[in-house]
Amino acid sequence: MAKKKVEGKINLDKILFNCRDILRQARNSGSFFEKRDMMLTLVFLRFIGEKFEDGIEHLCEDLIEQGLDPNNEQIIKAFFDDPTFTDGTYNLPVEARWSTIINKPAPELNVALDKALHSLAVSDSQLKGCFVEGTFTTRNLAPNDIKKIVDEVNKISHKAFGEKKDLIGRVYEYFLKEFAVNATKEEGEFYTPHDVVQLIAAMIEPYDGTLYDPCCGSGGMFIQSAKIVKAKQGDISRINVYGQEKDAATYRLAKMNLTLRSISHHLGETNDSSFTNDLHKGLYFDYIMANPLFNLKGWYDDNLKNDTRWIDYSTPPESNANYAWILHILSHMKPLNGVAGFLLANGALGDSDTHEIRMELIQNDKIEAILILPRELFITTDISATLWILNQNKKGGNYHGRDLRNREGEILFMDLRTWTENSVKGENKKKVILIKDQIQKAADIYHTWQSEGTDGKNYEFPELYRSVGKEEIENRDWSLVPSKYIEFIDHDLDIDYPKEMARIQKEMKDILAAEKQSQKMLEKAFRGIGYGIE
Repeated sequence: MAKKKVEGKINLDKILFNCRDILRQARNSGSFFEKRDMMLTLVFLRFIGEKFEDGIEHLCEDLIEQGLDPNNEQIIKAFFDDPTFTDGTYNLPVEARWSTIINKPAPELNVALDKALHSLAVSDSQLKGCFVEGTFTTRNLAPNDIKKIVDEVNKISHKAFGEKKDLIGRVYEYFLKEFAVNATKEEGEFYTPHDVVQLIAAMIEPYDGTLYDPCCGSGGMFIQSAKIVKAKQGDISRINVYGQEKDAATYRLAKMNLTLRSISHHLGETNDSSFTNDLHKGLYFDYIMANPLFNLKGWYDDNLKNDTRWIDYSTPPESNANYAWILHILSHMKPLNGVAGFLLANGALGDSDTHEIRMELIQNDKIEAILILPRELFITTDISATLWILNQNKKGGNYHGRDLRNREGEILFMDLRTWTENSVKGENKKKVILIKDQIQKAADIYHTWQSEGTDGKNYEFPELYRSVGKEEIENRDWSLVPSKYIEFIDHDLDIDYPKEMARIQKEMKDILAAEKQSQKMLEKAFRGIGYGIE
């Protein structure tokens, strides 16, 4: 059984490699980016076509259960000529169905594929802007080449590889990662590893409400968050997705990627810069997750000099966009309870040209936590990264069933650079991942620090975390570099990290148990005086 799973993965990788190899050798296949776009568009048509076929199969099964014959002419006319589905499946035009495409003669395939894309774009508003007119006829691959690629893509099916496999994600990830690795810093999107997205989500818990990503790339933050929401609550409709992407090709990929997952989204009518044309201006969100391009240059425009996003702060330097991203994100957080988790280069923790803004952010109590991450988490950059968490409400209250204490004037610093024991094989450079237990440990440290019953003045563990007051940060000239605050000790000393983490988790459980007991006593008291608790 285990052997079959391994073979399935190898076969899928072989199919994807074959597709790349065919395009590499084909005449007129275009740039690497054009190859990627053609492949992902084909994959989109394959998956949306298979989803339609699955919908038809389920419709047949439902009709049979009702005692109706799906082969009856009247039944076909009533249910299949224009089928409707309740699970997000698209009713595809005939020319856009995979069964139509795969049966086309090789010389007709380029035209047939563009015809399919056109019919999809005009038939559904969610798919508007997903495709470039003439994607396949412009390149006009030789009949033999386009036929070989289509035949390879046809092999990618949940029927062949198993329904439980996330085939969409696996295939998209393969091409997006290959693109990111080969792209330059200025022209390509950074590929955000799944474990990093899961870490951000575990920290800020975006389980309902509105979620925003101002530089959404191909939609990875949304997709991973939707998976977590589904695992926690089973209903991704509880979260409403908003995003923006500057690069036209990546914007189209995001729309395709989200559509395939049946994730309702608002990415604006077109691609554009969040700085020079904020498509969601005036909107405020419950949660913000982002991985902006590190140290982005060329972001500034003279029209941004007195922009309202930094009217209460100093203007971000033109040299890079790090603090422009911070202030843009802050401007979109709900004023009373918005929470944001995003990645920046470590230089943003202490750059001299952003000293004033950093001081203002700390004085205004917008920063809640700073986590330095292992450098080897990222395959697309060697720049060390930091996870920032901003919070509009550090005064305390109930949050996702937890009673939070007042954390005003405090920032939690964490240093995870030593969490490099889980290496990934088969990468071109050293690569590590954060496993589930590590992500949970980091989240437990943060959530315990937030919770009632924790003494923020004495919350620390050498070389791992420490809660620091505003006065001490001021004495350090408003630096946010964790190593200035976290105690580093002699490595020869015997530190029982598992025991310490067990202590943290026990504290968290005790706090939650006490909260539940208090709630039960409160309910009992109210019932005693005749009030019901809903």
